[in-house]
Amino acid sequence: MIKKEPRNEARIYRHERIRENLSGTALVPRLNVFRSNKNISAQIIDDEAGVTLVSASSLDKDLKIENGGNIEAAKLVGASIAKKAKQAKINKIVFDRGGYQYHGRVQALAEAARENGLEF
Repeated sequence: MIKKEPRNEARIYRHERIRENLSGTALVPRLNVFRSNKNISAQIIDDEAGVTLVSASSLDKDLKIENGGNIEAAKLVGASIAKKAKQAKINKIVFDRGGYQYHGRVQALAEAARENGLEF
């Protein structure tokens, strides 16, 4: 019988391959996206210091999202991370899709962040 590689292991491999050439600095931090079946979260990370500067998730109480696993929730999380980044005086970022395809919820989060003032 042919063994099929689990999807998440393939995603982790893709993410490691992407991360070889992608890094966040203090001036231009990295926006990382994590997507599960029920929720989506985003972090702005300074890789040089190893610190998360800003984070937002569909689990945040202030967003009041009932279903965190859809495109509408991703748009709200993208807008929230952009607003928090503006408060932290972060304008320019590097986008890290986390090994996911730039499609659906990941794309909605990125476009909402762009619309709310983040440059990448």
